[in-house]
Amino acid sequence: MKMDIIKVAQLARLNLKENEKEKLNKDLESILNYVAQLDELDTKAIEPTSHVLNLENVYRKDIVKAWPVRDQLLKFAPKVEGKFFKVPKVIEEA
Repeated sequence: MKMDIIKVAQLARLNLKENEKEKLNKDLESILNYVAQLDELDTKAIEPTSHVLNLENVYRKDIVKAWPVRDQLLKFAPKVEGKFFKVPKVIEEA
């Protein structure tokens, strides 16, 4: 497959020396020839996938539970408001 390596280099914003142009041309031709080989494969019986592994999300119920350690931790907080830590305001309004 023949391509305009100078145009490709310009599109990729590459400044290539003459010997780099030759090497890049050979490398790109090799890659494109390999892809052309892959196009010849019969993939009609293969189901398309978005990932090589069959991954599924694992869900759990969102259950609210009492956390008995909270009261113990609040004892060490510098400021408390009800059952919450009170912290200084860090975001100013515009």
